[in-house]
Amino acid sequence: MVIAVFRSSLRPGCEKEFQQLGTRMLDLAQSMPGFISYKVYVSDDGERCSVIEFDSADDLAAWRDRPEHLAAQQTGRERYYEEYSLVVADARRSSSFSR
Repeated sequence: MVIAVFRSSLRPGCEKEFQQLGTRMLDLAQSMPGFISYKVYVSDDGERCSVIEFDSADDLAAWRDRPEHLAAQQTGRERYYEEYSLVVADARRSSSFSR
């Protein structure tokens, strides 16, 4: 499994428009081979942390390079993001518990 951790801060006033694009990107990501999950967390200061999981690095790369996603990345840099950082890592170990 490959995990992408995307931390970002939005520019003021673009939240609604950003949400529309984000919903479209999530729908697209979920349709990609190897997609496992997506979660987003927002801190009290507005920083967003998205955790995206794919089966493999190749699956994540296919998502990264999808033309509509590339266009959304460009739009994000131009219109929505004040700043962001991305970390991609291979999962070394995984465990879970469920009652």
